[in-house]
Amino acid sequence: MPLRITDIERIRLHAPFRERVAPWNALAVTSFGLLDVYRVTTEDPDVVGWGEQLHVETTGMATRPPLTEFRGANPADLLGETNLGLGLQTALYDVVGKTLGVPVHRLLGRQVRDHVPLAWWDTKMPAEVLAAEARDAVAQGYLAHKIKARPFFDVFEQVEQVSAVTPAHYALDLDWNQMLRTVGDAAPVLAELERHERVAIFETPIRQRDLEGYRRLRDKARRPVVEHFLETPFPMAVAAEAFDGFVSVGFDVGDLLRQGTLAAEFGKPVWLQAVGAGLTTALVLHLASVLRAATWPSVTALNTYADDLLASPLRLSGGLVEVPAEPGLGVRVDEAALARYRVAEDYAPPVERRILTVELAGRRRHYPSIAALWQDCLDGNVPVAERGARMSVWVDDGGAEFTQLYGRALRGPVLEGS
Repeated sequence: MPLRITDIERIRLHAPFRERVAPWNALAVTSFGLLDVYRVTTEDPDVVGWGEQLHVETTGMATRPPLTEFRGANPADLLGETNLGLGLQTALYDVVGKTLGVPVHRLLGRQVRDHVPLAWWDTKMPAEVLAAEARDAVAQGYLAHKIKARPFFDVFEQVEQVSAVTPAHYALDLDWNQMLRTVGDAAPVLAELERHERVAIFETPIRQRDLEGYRRLRDKARRPVVEHFLETPFPMAVAAEAFDGFVSVGFDVGDLLRQGTLAAEFGKPVWLQAVGAGLTTALVLHLASVLRAATWPSVTALNTYADDLLASPLRLSGGLVEVPAEPGLGVRVDEAALARYRVAEDYAPPVERRILTVELAGRRRHYPSIAALWQDCLDGNVPVAERGARMSVWVDDGGAEFTQLYGRALRGPVLEGS
């Protein structure tokens, strides 16, 4: 008789960030702190499956049936479903792997590597904070680091300070999220950054879907130019010879497998990118171990959390993590941590008002949010890579000065200086 699902429980967590990165994560990625953990129980009390995904991804899944509809189902019958979300899919793969006594990667394909490179991840932050992060990354066995390069921080200073505290083979992925805008703006910036041996990858430097611009930029750059797999139709991107490789992002195991397989067929490397703590990282390790194209360090932002939610942490050595070999995901959940961080289904993190002040060559521009600053950058009102650029954060202190300036900034950026 096949094993049947008896229940599926969704556990909402407010997972804390590490102290150093928490103030910077609060500017744009507070959603990373809300995780939905799935617990799939079966008729066998010893077979329990676990998975997780960002809550913000769960809320976007309007077509998924209620969890109660899966009671009594054979978990193996659900592995191909595309409307479950990565968290529930992970838990189902965990159950099936445990039932068969095999690790998840055996369910996904032929294993081509038993160790997978993993990258440290950081959002936008000052150079000295990034350098402290890089120092910790090296101490914990990381050799790759994805950072958010932005016009409101001096990217040259960031690279220089990180370089000063890391070995020569430490690799930086500089992700602009389109902030360099055009080939003319981007080319001189990339040329200067290429002088630093730690700069390894340029991710989304100019506007997405500008295939001709990317082709021209790729001809100039001496480092790989990379874009997200889903942002440009893959056949068009390959035909235009616009990118050296891709970021594989998906909310479904099948999507990630398909992207990795397509990339391999055309000789393009990828890295897998799925944000989450220990359970998400374990799934990514299994996926990357069977995808021949997944040679670049995967990104899960595991390091941004103060707790990986696992009973025993995943360990890196020489930039690599060993792929778990035990049945299922091969990791154990720390159920005490789940209880510690559990919140109500309707919980929303408190929102603080902030003024973001960008200093550029004697000028200061004040913004009421990172979204407003982001848009001003994309609109071309902030130089793409000015030396000495810096951003400071003023959290609402209840004073009249803050309130007055914040009100002005809500109507549009407030400019001071010549």
